[in-house]
Amino acid sequence: MLTLLRNADVYAPAPLGRHHVLVAGERVVWMGADLAALPAELGADEIDLHGARLVPGFIDGHVHLTGGGGEAGPQTRVPPIPLSHFTRGGVTTAVGLLGTDDYTRGPVGLVAAARGLVDEGLSAWCWTGGYHVPPATITGSVRGDMVNVDRVIGVGEVAISDHRSSQPTYDELVKLAAEAHVAGLMTRKAGVVHLHVGDGARGLALVREALDRSELPARVFHPTHVNRRRPLFDEAVALARRGCTIDVTAFPAPREGDEYAADEALVRYWASGAPADRVTVSSDGGGSLPVFDAQGQMTRMGVGDVAAAAGVLRALLARGVPLGRALEPITSNAAALLRLPGKGAVAVGGDADLVVLDPAGGVRDVMARGVWHVRGGAAVRRGTFEG
Repeated sequence: MLTLLRNADVYAPAPLGRHHVLVAGERVVWMGADLAALPAELGADEIDLHGARLVPGFIDGHVHLTGGGGEAGPQTRVPPIPLSHFTRGGVTTAVGLLGTDDYTRGPVGLVAAARGLVDEGLSAWCWTGGYHVPPATITGSVRGDMVNVDRVIGVGEVAISDHRSSQPTYDELVKLAAEAHVAGLMTRKAGVVHLHVGDGARGLALVREALDRSELPARVFHPTHVNRRRPLFDEAVALARRGCTIDVTAFPAPREGDEYAADEALVRYWASGAPADRVTVSSDGGGSLPVFDAQGQMTRMGVGDVAAAAGVLRALLARGVPLGRALEPITSNAAALLRLPGKGAVAVGGDADLVVLDPAGGVRDVMARGVWHVRGGAAVRRGTFEG
């Protein structure tokens, strides 16, 4: 099947200007400024975008595919995320994980959920483990899971500086990171430790110690939720200067305390002069966003929206951030960290994961692996149980 997108204003994510883009199967096979009419015998579906902006599909590296939550009893377990919730937010690649509840929900079910999304037309992988150390695994080790299970690309979200964590020690964290790193070398997978960072006063001290005392490369450590406290964010920026990639969470709205909204955090990050390619954005989609009292009891809970990255993009554009720069944390930066060739760019030979933006920067049309999932803001392809 051929699809020809004519007159697209392409951001790859760098601005390329007006191009025609030819998609065959799941790949972009040609791009250029000039193209004669295609032979009718090819049966290509030709769509004139009339100068609309065409950008890479968004990559979300932190999604609770099977649902998160459970901190206040079984009734607070969040349900799984349907396919169209991803695509209507422009997300064409998702990496699933387990959080607080890595006991009643496990990595076997998570891998199955990722494979289900692949069957429905998305691209999906997952982290093994969860909040706690030793991690919940399928084969008995992180290295075994990464080597033997196609969808597993690293370990996470391992919790530090949080009352819900297993309070991992320096030795435990470094051994876990070493397993992920070596398995990444063996498999050419991401090989990183995706770290949930809580509100605790220790912040990122364990990561700094690992960089100071071990031989592990900084890229192995990928702390998330770093915009939940302003002092924590400053710590994270310092780690990015040392080679870590840090992850900003697209919280639905600033909560109590001193957190930064994702767009504010990104603007501050870029202004700091830290390397622009060492920051990503994720949604925490399907995860619970609890608020706890001083005794560790949950007082209320929100749920992460897997479409949140699209909102961050609109907010950045409203601030005057150039589109190419605003796209990097949810496209090229994420693809590089996660070692996902073909993702995060509009390029010949790359995957046909494409988003067409409306004039305000919202998601209008979404193509995942060469197939339209969203047209005119409405889902035209839905998950198995969406009706």
